[in-house]
Amino acid sequence: MKDLKIIYEDNHLLVVIKPAGILSQQDKTGDADMLSLLKTYLKEKFQKPGNVFLGLVQRLDRRVSGVMVFARTSKAASRLSESIRKRQFQKEYLAVIVGEIHPREGILKHYLQKAETDRAKVAEVVTKEDEHAKEALLEYRLLKSKNIDGEILSLVGINLITGRYNQIRAQFSAIGHPLVNDYKYQYRGRNYGDELGLVCSQIKFPHPTTKEIIAFRYFPEQGIWKYFEG
Repeated sequence: MKDLKIIYEDNHLLVVIKPAGILSQQDKTGDADMLSLLKTYLKEKFQKPGNVFLGLVQRLDRRVSGVMVFARTSKAASRLSESIRKRQFQKEYLAVIVGEIHPREGILKHYLQKAETDRAKVAEVVTKEDEHAKEALLEYRLLKSKNIDGEILSLVGINLITGRYNQIRAQFSAIGHPLVNDYKYQYRGRNYGDELGLVCSQIKFPHPTTKEIIAFRYFPEQGIWKYFEG
């Protein structure tokens, strides 16, 4: 609880930084999750009896850190969901990938479907004709490349156009540039502290009551990210 990083709070919203390794919401493992932690935070801060309402607006994979927003009222949750449907809710990501991508900016388009492996669910790149395939689109731009101990790694900025399961990870792996430490998607390089090279770096959306456009940004300072500061 003492390590929660809350960067914005009002009567309608909570905006926080989710650490890597923490679930967005509870699952069958019973491990710590952001939704439960923040409900406890609100319950203790305002000394509320009974259950506390908190709406999960977006999810981040367990290994992904970054900015998350939660709705403190059902009205805020409904309006934020509407913003997402209208594509007024923008999420930007930063990823550290293997190699130097060419062209330096562009759009990746694939068709993905979920598949079961011996260890976990994965997003497979398939053809459009596959029955359960869904179109996956993202925009990217190369921000910086560095030679780190003989390995070329690149920092790319990503704007998600669609929001498919493991989309960023699967698409960059499919073009031969897997994310650092993403062994699930063909990364075979050295281990940089076992931290996945992916972070939700910015969210931008209309406030559910004032309608003012608000934005929150984040850049990690530890692990693989320290090589790309500035």
